[in-house]
Amino acid sequence: MSGDLIHGGALDVMRSAYPNAPDPWIDLSTGINPWPYPDQAISEAALAHLPTRSAYEGCRQAMATSIGAPPDSLLPAPGSELLIRLLPDVIRPSRVAILSLTYGDHAIAWARAGSDIIHSDDPLSLAEDVDAIVLTHPNNPDGRLFDLQALEEARLTLAAKGGWLILDEAYADLTPDCSFASKGGEAGLIVLRSFGKFFGLAGLRLGAVLAPERVRQPLSERLGVWPISGSALEIGARAYADHDWQIQTRQALSHAADRLDTILKEGGLTVVGGTSLFRFVDVDKAHDAFEHLAQSGIYVRRFEGSDRHLRIGLPATPEAEARLKAALRLLG
Repeated sequence: MSGDLIHGGALDVMRSAYPNAPDPWIDLSTGINPWPYPDQAISEAALAHLPTRSAYEGCRQAMATSIGAPPDSLLPAPGSELLIRLLPDVIRPSRVAILSLTYGDHAIAWARAGSDIIHSDDPLSLAEDVDAIVLTHPNNPDGRLFDLQALEEARLTLAAKGGWLILDEAYADLTPDCSFASKGGEAGLIVLRSFGKFFGLAGLRLGAVLAPERVRQPLSERLGVWPISGSALEIGARAYADHDWQIQTRQALSHAADRLDTILKEGGLTVVGGTSLFRFVDVDKAHDAFEHLAQSGIYVRRFEGSDRHLRIGLPATPEAEARLKAALRLLG
């Protein structure tokens, strides 16, 4: 599988594969906020010294307060991707139900650990039959949300037999009301959080897991003494404490998503899902559409198993919006 099909964000692969595409490239492939948190100052101490325990605790407390989680349930980590890889070594469920269309690394991690994977459009209905259910919530790539009462009922069913409801809340900062963070630490629940997508600073590698102590402790041992850089702790603490910026950003992203909807619909694409950071669209011959956009220097997310769908992130500037609009006009 080529690099662009795995996660998006592989601009080096795209530049090599499409050398005649116009510069600058417009990367709409990742679903990361194109207007990152602005206060990115880093102290000299953050770079020159090992991260301190007080900096770690300050970031942890700010994160817990921001997302409404019990602080003692939250273990910060260098991004949620690493946690996805480590979890199978800690809880080891035999049968894992995963939403059929979702972030692909979950299935990869559980399959590598030897779990029996069941792909389902309705994994919550399998709570009686499996040891774990894995959902991305809101879902990536289609933005699907699940009923909170149905999630709670599945958690209780799984917890009663020592199982787990695992919620990847990488995009939950967009819609806080859908989050289970307030239940952090309860039996049968593991919640993964990501900093980089909503705050637009994916390179900092910051995230967290909310889970009972018997999950947090072995994960903490695997992460080591200094799991997060001093720069990530400093910027993360400020960003999570900046509630005004978060409120304004949710509004700005919603407006930008509305503008993107207009561009996509005028270009003949049907929006069938998404979040305010990306839209999931239906289009005939999606891989051909991907190629056309790539030749125009526009990088979107395609899917190996579907020739009908693309995921398209937010253009960062009016110029990028105009280039996308022009490219879609030619596609039509």
